[in-house]
Amino acid sequence: MPGLIPQPLPTDVNMDQDDFRRNKTLGKNLMCRLKCMFTSSSTPESRLSLEDTQQWSQSLERLLGSKYGMATFRTFLKSEFSDENIEFWLTCEDYKKITSSHKMSSKARKIFEQFVEAESPKEINIDYHTREEIKRNVRSPTAECFDEAQKIVFGLMERDSYPRFLRSEMYKTLLESLAADDARG
Repeated sequence: MPGLIPQPLPTDVNMDQDDFRRNKTLGKNLMCRLKCMFTSSSTPESRLSLEDTQQWSQSLERLLGSKYGMATFRTFLKSEFSDENIEFWLTCEDYKKITSSHKMSSKARKIFEQFVEAESPKEINIDYHTREEIKRNVRSPTAECFDEAQKIVFGLMERDSYPRFLRSEMYKTLLESLAADDARG
C-alpha cells in the first residue's frame, strides 16, 4: 500500500520563507482588522496611538493593561493557536471578582475542568504539584485558589508568548501603519 508509506518532504520547499510570507500576510490582514476595530468608530481621544502601541514593548503588564493591547495580544495568540494561557489568566481575573460562594464554587469547577484538569480542552502548562493543589482547593474554593497557576502562566507568557508577539509581523505592521498615519498627520 504505497499511500500508507510516509514520503520524504520535498527538499525544494523553503519552509522558513513560506512561513515568513504566510506570517507577513497574516500580520497585514490582522493589522487591517485591528486598525479598523481601533480607529473607525472611536473618538480621537480613545483611538489607538503610536505612542501607546510602542509602550506595549515595555512590559507584559503594560500590554495587558491596555484594552487595545489586550485585544491585539489575544488576536495574536489565537492566530498561533496558543491562546489557552491568556484565556486562563483572564478567566482567573474575572473569577477573583466573584463574591457569591455558590457562584465561586461553580466557576472554580468550570475553570478546573476547562484549563487545569489533565487532558482538558484548553489545558495549561503547569506542574503536577500545582495541578494537585488546585484540585484540592477547588473542593472549598477561595478567590485565591488559582493564584499559583496564574503566576506560572503569567511567567510563561512573559518568557515565551510576549517576546514572540513583539517580534511578530502583526505588531511590527501595526507600528509601521500607525507611524505612517502619524507622518500623514
